Amino acid sequence: MRHSTDGIRSTHGGNLPRPAQFDALLQQGTVVTAEVAGQLPGAVQYVVDRQLDCGVTVINDGEYVKAAGGGSYAGYIHQRVSGWEDLPVDPAKPAKRDGVGGRERRMFPGFFESGLWLQGSGGPVRPGYFKPGRPPERTTEWVATGPVAYTGHAAIKADVDALTKALAGKPAEVEGFVAALGPLSLGAGSRNEHYSSEEEYMMAVAEVVREEYKAITDAGFIVQVDEPEFATSWQFYPDWDVPRYREYLEFCVAVINHALEGVPADQVRFHVCWGSGHRPHVTDIDLIDIADLMLKINAQAYSVEAGNVRHAHEWTVWRDVKLPDGKILVPGVISHATDLVEAPGLVAERLVNYASVVGRENVQAGTDCGIGSRVGHEEIVWAKLRAMALGCELASKQLWGK
Repeated sequence: MRHSTDGIRSTHGGNLPRPAQFDALLQQGTVVTAEVAGQLPGAVQYVVDRQLDCGVTVINDGEYVKAAGGGSYAGYIHQRVSGWEDLPVDPAKPAKRDGVGGRERRMFPGFFESGLWLQGSGGPVRPGYFKPGRPPERTTEWVATGPVAYTGHAAIKADVDALTKALAGKPAEVEGFVAALGPLSLGAGSRNEHYSSEEEYMMAVAEVVREEYKAITDAGFIVQVDEPEFATSWQFYPDWDVPRYREYLEFCVAVINHALEGVPADQVRFHVCWGSGHRPHVTDIDLIDIADLMLKINAQAYSVEAGNVRHAHEWTVWRDVKLPDGKILVPGVISHATDLVEAPGLVAERLVNYASVVGRENVQAGTDCGIGSRVGHEEIVWAKLRAMALGCELASKQLWGK
């Protein structure tokens, strides 16, 4: 992937607004129907053109098929794998780990009881999304009951074919990426009832997602490995201290790198965040505690949440943690946590700060997470991306003097 040699390049987390007609079609079910597949190329062309209009240089397919896979960054892959079953929760078996905000539930019980955390991030969120009160108790869980395997070859081919067609004839400096689920997000939260150990299970999960990664890079695109669990798992184990968590992350690095075996590192971007949930985030683990471990992952670029009020200060971490030669840092300079559109001057200030510690050529502008469904209206999404592009122009003038 390209470094920022003549000016700061820009990208985003993945999730983008969908055309209204296509979105309505996606909401009719939780599988990619023949009708959805037929309209996908046109929808991807729409979102590619919108990104280019906003001035984004490293663009994607909007993650549109994920909306048909359950509406989350992880749900889509359930249609593309085998070996798991959605089984009734067995009360006799203890939960594998705590839930979202495991640490903060102890500090803000009233907030979590209110259900306010369900409204997402930006607030106010899309009509019909917010439902007051506690979420219903889970009655089923994802369980590995046999050998796990990837079965989504036709689906991922359709994804890359649609993006290939949409990018035909676009400027040479434009790069394409496709976001794909990380092995932790697929396997770490599900129960293993087939493999002899958790290590054997997770390595098998890594081999499953590798199939998707290879299909993306073989098509000439960057694969963004979506792995918020690298940071958010800190919430799932609220009684762990930092040394115990780092020990776990060493195992996670081994799993992720196993998933990346045979995948060209210069086509890999690793995305980590602290979860997009609307909660206080006061117990997010500090980046300084995990940054060195993240850099052990065999990727060329690292996309890190950095634009909101809990993590905007962490650009200073890179004074002490050296970004290896040839690597690229993609800090979030646009936040999903507010409907306020960042001033281009603020974006530029953030980018210049990062350039001062890792080098201007090693910085790309990004968003904290996918923002397509996390702020109040799609108009705000496009405005944020335009503000990011303008901020890149301002930062480039400062850094390159032109």
